Formats: sequence, C-alpha cells, structure tokens
Amino acid sequence: MASLIEIRDMCKVYNPGENEVWALDRVNLSISEGEFVAIIGQSGSGKSTLMNMLGCLDVPTAGMYLLCGEDVSRLSDDELSFIRNKQIGFVFQGFNLIQSLTALENVELPLIYRKVPKNLRRELSLKALEKVGLGKRIEHKPSEMSGGQQQRVAIARAIAQAPPIILADEPTGNLDSQSSKEIMGILKELNREGRTVILITHDSEIAMEARRIIHIKDGRIDYDEIKEM
Repeated sequence: MASLIEIRDMCKVYNPGENEVWALDRVNLSISEGEFVAIIGQSGSGKSTLMNMLGCLDVPTAGMYLLCGEDVSRLSDDELSFIRNKQIGFVFQGFNLIQSLTALENVELPLIYRKVPKNLRRELSLKALEKVGLGKRIEHKPSEMSGGQQQRVAIARAIAQAPPIILADEPTGNLDSQSSKEIMGILKELNREGRTVILITHDSEIAMEARRIIHIKDGRIDYDEIKEM
C-alpha cells in the first residue's frame, strides 16, 4: 500500500523558553492508504496534539508532515483549510451538529462552504445519510435523535464528499455500549470500502477494534503494533 501520511521528527513545543512543554517529541510515523489505525493514550500524552497535526488543524514547531506526498507542515491557514476540506472528514466526540438544522441540512452545510451545486450536495447528503442508516430521518433535528443517531449524522457529514481520510476523535466517548458498537461498525465498513480511518481514543477496548494500534506517551510513540487477523 502507498504511504498516505508520513511524519518525520515532528515536534510541538508550547511556551518555548523556561516553561516550555514538549507535547510532541520527535515523532516519526507512516500510515498507508486503507489502514484502520487507533492512536491511544491517556490525557496529556500528546494524542490530541498529534490529532491536530494529522488533521491539519495546527502546524508543528519542527519536523515534516507529508500528506499525499505534499509537505503540509508549513502551509498557511487558508492552504491548510483547503487541504482539510479536500482530504479529511472529521468526526468528533461532541457531534458538533447545529441544533436548528435538520439531519440533511447539517450534512449539506460543509458542502455549501465548498460551493458544491445545490442538486449535487443534496444527492451526496442523502446518499451519506442512507449509508449510515438514517435515510428515513433526514428531516429530524438533533434534539429529536439519540446520541448514536446524532453521531451517525456527524459521520454522514464527514463522508458526504468521500474524503480519503476519516479522522475520528473519541467518536464513542458520549455513547452507550450499543451505540458505540454501531458507530464502530460504520467506521469499519468505511474502512472496508477503502477509506483510511484514524481513530483517536483513550479507551483500550475501542482501540482493539482497529487493525493497528499506536500508543503515545509523554509526546512519543511508546509502541506501534499491527494485530494478527
């Protein structure tokens, strides 16, 4: 498989100087197309900082980040925004849905920002909602849905324009065990269809659902293992 993500000697330092904090300390990491990777670590381990780097939400203090062969570690905010819109679908713990909008409108919203024509964005949004099992709930607002259903809307929003990477940050953190199982099933199916899924979690049980587990501790990769299937 071709290398989709390549991180070389990445460092992230906050408050440089006497009270500096090394959130990431010379991290090296390669992720291939089509992998299902869980990045696991406790609070303060550096996993959230690493997620921000992988998602082009922040840039490193030092080191290199190659995404699809392009060095994105020194791009401007506008350039990073373009890369995020094109390459990455985000799923967050808190769903981040707009309460006054229907499921369909929530999924359509990023496509409006991307200037996708109206007919096409409706088609893409309906298809995405069907894929996550919410084809009959497109007119429901978040307050009319369970937490699991809201997270499915968030996944539909993330996949509507078929980005090659799904970056899921604690996607089951606010869900009960049954809803968590359903969400992980959807992420696995997306991976089987060819998308690269990167899961950020502190939950070892959830991490075990992934094919590859990367444990981060004190800003460094503690271990990186691929499970026998």
